[in-house]
Amino acid sequence: MRKPLIAGNWKMNTTLEEAKNLVKAILNEIDGTDGVETVLCPPFVSLAAIKELLKGTSVGLGAQNMYFEDKGAYTGEISPIMLTNLCSFVILGHSERRQYFFETNEIVNKKVKKAFEFGLQPIICVGESLADNEAGKTEQIISRQVRAGLAGVGSTSQLVIAYEPIWAIGTGKAATGKQANATISLIRGILADLWNREIAEAVRILYGGSVTGSNIAEFIAEPDIDGALVGGASLKANDFVSILKQTVNLKSTR
Repeated sequence: MRKPLIAGNWKMNTTLEEAKNLVKAILNEIDGTDGVETVLCPPFVSLAAIKELLKGTSVGLGAQNMYFEDKGAYTGEISPIMLTNLCSFVILGHSERRQYFFETNEIVNKKVKKAFEFGLQPIICVGESLADNEAGKTEQIISRQVRAGLAGVGSTSQLVIAYEPIWAIGTGKAATGKQANATISLIRGILADLWNREIAEAVRILYGGSVTGSNIAEFIAEPDIDGALVGGASLKANDFVSILKQTVNLKSTR
């Protein structure tokens, strides 16, 4: 049985002090959420401080991105070597990285391979635009992103995939639970084709895109959805903890 995972992607938000205060507020309310794996992904500048705050807790830490080279003349980039002693997870291929920083499937693939090389667990994001969705191209786009992102990667369940329809990220317009589950089921089928059904059934696949404490139940109730990659709601301690607790309650009754 796949343990649900809720990851908070803080994006380019919070100063160092704001980040520490947010972590403290979350930790104060996190009792009773042992049935879900929790991961916080703050900005790079807060990783070291938050690592200290999370010592002795079950909450994991992730980075929001990394480059695919070990080191070198890449001004402003963060290498996997810099992350290995700070965190366990790294978000790769987020639609904002693809849209604003022109990351291709091939670049995402290089990053995925490099994450595995250094023992980092990638949270690989895939998702289609509104135009592609309305044109009936969701399956085509998602299949291309998953297959290209995992090209040359040996079968493993030590990764997380997050389905984040671009049209639902930060817009307040989430997919329905059934829509998200159908696409996540498709992704699981692609993994079975790439590797095998046993591995596909072991990989955790999340939904992301305007997830809140008010709509998380609709997604968690679906059989193929293993949790959520949460954006804006992860910046509000009460809302994020509500998402965690609802996830535990719903998954434990299934």
